[in-house]
Amino acid sequence: MGYGAAIQVRGIAKSFGEVRALDGVDLEVPAGTVLGLLGPNGAGKTTLVRVLTTLLAPDAGSAQVSGLDVVTDAKELRARIGLAGQYAAVDENLTGLENLTMVGRLYGSGRSAAKRRAGELLERFDLLDAAGRPAKTYSGGMRRRLDLAASLVAEPPVLFLDEPTTGLDPRARRGLWEVIEQLVSGGTTLLLTTQYLEEADRLADTIAVIDHGRLIAEGTADQLKARIGGSVLEVTLESPESAPAAIAALDGLGDGEPVVEDGLVKVAVAERSGTIVAAVQRLSAAGVGVDDLVLRRPTLDDVFLALTGHAAEAEPA
Repeated sequence: MGYGAAIQVRGIAKSFGEVRALDGVDLEVPAGTVLGLLGPNGAGKTTLVRVLTTLLAPDAGSAQVSGLDVVTDAKELRARIGLAGQYAAVDENLTGLENLTMVGRLYGSGRSAAKRRAGELLERFDLLDAAGRPAKTYSGGMRRRLDLAASLVAEPPVLFLDEPTTGLDPRARRGLWEVIEQLVSGGTTLLLTTQYLEEADRLADTIAVIDHGRLIAEGTADQLKARIGGSVLEVTLESPESAPAAIAALDGLGDGEPVVEDGLVKVAVAERSGTIVAAVQRLSAAGVGVDDLVLRRPTLDDVFLALTGHAAEAEPA
């Protein structure tokens, strides 16, 4: 392990038949920090989490969490980590209190201690009012909070959240973000996988971008944004059919290749001065009709598109 590293990954590879889910991943997460693992469905995020939480053996490479090897120290490691996934792993027929008490008992706590810890967590996650109700009566956001509470029963120093807000409505997602922010303020090391660029931007100290089983970029949100230039030019066309002509006309204007996303033609540009005039002249000369044209600061969406050539949620599961 590197100095102060809670998670260290070296050359991890994993294949399923002909599909290479992980292709030589290297990663390090300092203790007490949040790493956002960003990528579309099928990129390899969940496979990496399953390897790091001892649920899946790698084909090659090595990984340590809290100084323990994920293969040779698997049993000991499981007691030191927490895992919450995109599908709440709770027993629907048990109440919230019964679910958390059961988890505590499985970790070896006595009944009274397990019940006391369950009560603390229900209060922390604003679920006390629903403590005596079966989990099947909970909303999606409540189930996700209960699942997150279950992952914290043993007070693990390292926590893995695998797309914890997938499927939640915006209000429930923001609520869970607030819970996660409170959690990491206490010094927990967190590896968070997500498809949502806004989520990674808000929660993570460092972001690693994964695509087709490989890490293709790593840094803070600002560092990643800086990689694609100072601004992004967005062009709204009069006709979507003219997109190929617009891309050809704008090629070479900025640092990256022009791309089409959500009906807009986008290109990263380093210099703001004169960019709009030059773009209008190029598009006019090519006979491309323009409805609107704007220059703005890049987002993580722009970064992902520039790095991979496709949107962050473009691939099928």
